[in-house]
Amino acid sequence: GELERKMEASNLPEHAKKAAKKELKRLKSLPVQFPEHAVSRNYLETLLELPWSHSTPDHLDLAQARQDLEADHYGLEKLKKRVLEYLAVRQLKNNLKGPILCFVGAPGVGKTSIGRSIAKTLGRKFHRISLGGSHDQSDIRGHRRTYIGSMPGRIIQGLKAVGANNPVFLLDEVDKLHKSYHGDPAGALLEVLDPEQNSTFTDHYLNLPFDLSQVLFIATANTTSTIPPPLLDRMEVIDIPGYTQEEKVQIALRHVIPKQLQQHGLTEKELSIPPNVVAQIVSNYTREAGVRNLEREIGAVCRFVAVKIAEGQHKKKGVGLPLTITSEVLTEVLGPRKFEHEAPERLTRPGVAVGLAWTAMGGEIMFVEATKMPGTGELVLTGQLGDVMKESAQIAVNWLRSSASAYGIACEPLDKTDIHIHFPAGAVGKDGPSAGITIVTVLASLFSGRCVRSDTALTGEATLRGLVLPVGGIKEKVLAAHRAGIKHIIMPQRNRKDMSELPSGVKGELNFTLVSSLEEVLLHAFEGGLKPSSKL
Repeated sequence: GELERKMEASNLPEHAKKAAKKELKRLKSLPVQFPEHAVSRNYLETLLELPWSHSTPDHLDLAQARQDLEADHYGLEKLKKRVLEYLAVRQLKNNLKGPILCFVGAPGVGKTSIGRSIAKTLGRKFHRISLGGSHDQSDIRGHRRTYIGSMPGRIIQGLKAVGANNPVFLLDEVDKLHKSYHGDPAGALLEVLDPEQNSTFTDHYLNLPFDLSQVLFIATANTTSTIPPPLLDRMEVIDIPGYTQEEKVQIALRHVIPKQLQQHGLTEKELSIPPNVVAQIVSNYTREAGVRNLEREIGAVCRFVAVKIAEGQHKKKGVGLPLTITSEVLTEVLGPRKFEHEAPERLTRPGVAVGLAWTAMGGEIMFVEATKMPGTGELVLTGQLGDVMKESAQIAVNWLRSSASAYGIACEPLDKTDIHIHFPAGAVGKDGPSAGITIVTVLASLFSGRCVRSDTALTGEATLRGLVLPVGGIKEKVLAAHRAGIKHIIMPQRNRKDMSELPSGVKGELNFTLVSSLEEVLLHAFEGGLKPSSKL
């Protein structure tokens, strides 16, 4: 009787009502002692609890939405613009399908928290599904009712939990799905994330089509390389790059410090961290794309002050509140600085240059070292390199061999000289073509006996003809160079388009040399330039 009343009260679509009536008829004919009775009753209850037609109204005030997003997150302009565009179109068209976005960025840049913030801005329910390590397609699609203990998949469970058919679903760590003999969860997600198919998403447990077209799906990933191409094709990828030092200082002052003070039971009247000290924490104690380590370091400062206040030490010493953190106190709390600007000191001898690398953690600067010794013309490469990088080194050596006479490098010794190129740190795997022009510069420096400019970093792919081809990850690489105190960057001419994404503050402090040939690279990488036909 209770189920019948629920069914009458619920606003089920026709196909679901038909299935529910059939199941209810079957349930009535089953004795309560039968195991099937419980299975059938559970199925009916799930069917009736789902939000088939219940949706929450959207907050469509653009000015308020912009204000909310600005208050919650600093930076991330591209991402905020996309959310506001969705809101604007939603005002004009009521039944707009939810977009399927994929935020790709390093850990700690705020992918998950911006998802929660978007739900709050839109006035929608929020549900997070963590897919990291998932290796079973039943996680997404549910189990058929023939199995004991069968249940719906995480999508239908999420809809049941939020009680609305238009929530914001955050699919966390979509790049960490695994295939197994249970099936491929990435394959099951293809239906969920396809706007043409997800209006009739069929869960194995329900065995009825459910409309997911109003759900706003947001996936997060650290890298797109492990996401299967068909799945990546269904999502609108928005890259979230690492933060600059200036952005991190602003994030610390606006968000991290107030949050940490609250978590440690302190107020601004008890602890003050001036902006110049925050800048020291950012540059000397953290080197990351996100802000997680920055949160930990500020947390350590808060704990230090909490101990002082709890013990009443400031009263004994006659120090008034708020306690202001200075550079000296910072060293006492966090220890000696963890990161140095090592670029200028390292380039005091020939055969060393600074390259720029992209990692999932953001950009990194990378030293490339080379040395030569009498031998048989062998090339030794170390530093846990991938195949593409090894080939880059081979191209660099052969280009230099063919151009050696033009640069006045005696060609004879190259055949009787072993060359060893090393990429520290040895424990970190490296791959990709973007170290090509760096290796050429290192070898030219080694054989000419001249030092590469200490303030210069290079990135670009080299070809056998001496051309410089474009590479990816320019923004992250430039930010890494800026963090490390580099002042001059040599990069491919065809990467000029990527410079528009750079923050103006960073662009103003760096000199860029855009090159299209290896001759130009050598001209700009050395003090006074390394020109063809100059006798060295």
